[in-house]
Amino acid sequence: MRAAVLGANDGILSTASLAIGVAAASDIREPIILATLAGLVAGALSMAAGEYVSVSSQTDVEKADIEREKQELEETPEIELQILAQIYEQRGLKKETALTVAKELTEHDVLGAHVRDELGINEIGQAKPIQAALASGAAFSLGGILPLLVTLFLPLNSMEYSLFGFALFFLILLGALAGKT
Repeated sequence: MRAAVLGANDGILSTASLAIGVAAASDIREPIILATLAGLVAGALSMAAGEYVSVSSQTDVEKADIEREKQELEETPEIELQILAQIYEQRGLKKETALTVAKELTEHDVLGAHVRDELGINEIGQAKPIQAALASGAAFSLGGILPLLVTLFLPLNSMEYSLFGFALFFLILLGALAGKT
């Protein structure tokens, strides 16, 4: 949700700012529309690429952590069992119960128990670079379409003021929607 709101905010601000700059320097609509559309496409691609790289890096870190955990489990299984038991103890279990839970979970899936409870990596929260890139690009695009609509349909003689006013309105609306959600 946070990333979607930030992406849409960025789409509104970047695209509207570019459109305002071109509108201030132009007497005709076509360059304003072209610059706004170019800014929207470039911004969406940039956001998607940046998010892909960021999330891919996170995935690489998670993979490296899992590999290190595998090695630790092979080299020092008893210490790893104690670490897992301490985690359960910190969550409120008695020492004996925590050790029993740790033993039972590691009998079923030793690596899975450590990855989930020691490293904090689970399937739901696992990084998905393509999904993150698409979501970021889409959020920017949705935000950027709003100023584009202003450039298409509002009068040319007050375009800069219309873009400024509608950008503020869109940001307020998005903030209220995000807060409500």
